Amino acid sequence: MTNILQRHCHTELPVVAGGNGVFLVDSEGRQYLDGCGGAAVSCLGHSHSGVLGAIENQLHTIPYAHTGFFTSPAAEELAARLADKAPGPLNHVYLVSGGSEAVEAALKMARQYFLEKGETSRTRYIARRQSYHGNTLGALGVGGNMWRKEPFAPLMQNGELIAPCYAYRDRRNDETHFEYGQRVANELEERLLAVGPETVIAFVAEPVVGATAGALVAEKGYFKRIREICDKYGVLLILDEVMCGCGRTGTYFAYEQEDIVPDLVTMAKGLAAGYQPIGAVMIHDNIYNAIFHGTGYFQHGHTFMAHPLACAAACATLDALDAGVLSEVTERGHYLVKQLNQTFGDHPYVGDIRGRGLFIGLEFVENKASKASFASSRPLHAQVKKTAMENGLMCYPMGGTIDGKQGHHVLLAPPFIITENEIDELVKRLAITLDNVFA
Repeated sequence: MTNILQRHCHTELPVVAGGNGVFLVDSEGRQYLDGCGGAAVSCLGHSHSGVLGAIENQLHTIPYAHTGFFTSPAAEELAARLADKAPGPLNHVYLVSGGSEAVEAALKMARQYFLEKGETSRTRYIARRQSYHGNTLGALGVGGNMWRKEPFAPLMQNGELIAPCYAYRDRRNDETHFEYGQRVANELEERLLAVGPETVIAFVAEPVVGATAGALVAEKGYFKRIREICDKYGVLLILDEVMCGCGRTGTYFAYEQEDIVPDLVTMAKGLAAGYQPIGAVMIHDNIYNAIFHGTGYFQHGHTFMAHPLACAAACATLDALDAGVLSEVTERGHYLVKQLNQTFGDHPYVGDIRGRGLFIGLEFVENKASKASFASSRPLHAQVKKTAMENGLMCYPMGGTIDGKQGHHVLLAPPFIITENEIDELVKRLAITLDNVFA
């Protein structure tokens, strides 16, 4: 019996006892290959000496100081290094404790930006169906995952929603991939004109959609068209890189591969590789300057923001990525996709293998030709997760891939330090798992 309110009251979880590299070990001595980084978090694995040492050093220097009274060398260093890494004039950083906090801060900062400019009529956000931006009320409201939102809908201000860029399901046979991407991007302009662009604060999107849709990568040119539309109507572009950022897709910022510059970028998860809870918002000079030359005060804040231990862990994570770990992500990702295609390319129940870097999704179908999904009443994602754990594999299955109810997928996001041999083992354990489930 536990005194913890677990994520599910009727699930008995193993007790983690330790970890080394890409493996975790429970209290019974069972070993699990971490094929999902927990939730795309543990990018350096579970025993990185450099990060552990940085935390210990910071602990003996100063573990905590409130940001209403002090800044800290660790926070200043982290902000400077993130600003240096960010392409474009995103030269300011707001440090928080996690992804939902980062999204909440970005939403409020975007609203305050327009208040500073006197554009008080801007009160709406537009996002995409099947997006997910966090579980706090503001972040949940702006997103498009209806299953998560439904119980709390009366409490939230819901965002406007347009289609995701989901070529596997939605591209017509008579259009190219580029044409499809432009068509769904243009839905943003249509929605802006429908609600009045002068009422819209920002468009919010994940560069690569993570948990809710299984590593959906936008078509080439999609985000450039989104940026053009935002600029045309004076709407901000907020990119949510909580899951897909911090090197997960092969570049430190996922938006680098889209040849655009957003106005705000949210970060978390891999920012400190899971060794400490931390999140951040990258801020365009235009937004910072509007606040600086206006009220001078961002009306927001959290007790544990810019926590010195977390900032020290994030700086040490950057050290590891800069020392060569990040440069391996794209190559390791190509190898993972190659092995997945060899193993599951002809699998009758794997319809699509997609993603970027070490952020890969497999979508399950009951009929490969028609792309018909399994019945929503079948808890396929739960079956995959339970069976994978029994086979010593941690993966990230989800249901509701298509519309929040229909569809199933599994997300793979292993630590960046994974070797080719360990990738082979990951794919082998996943194959055994799917054989067990679909048998």
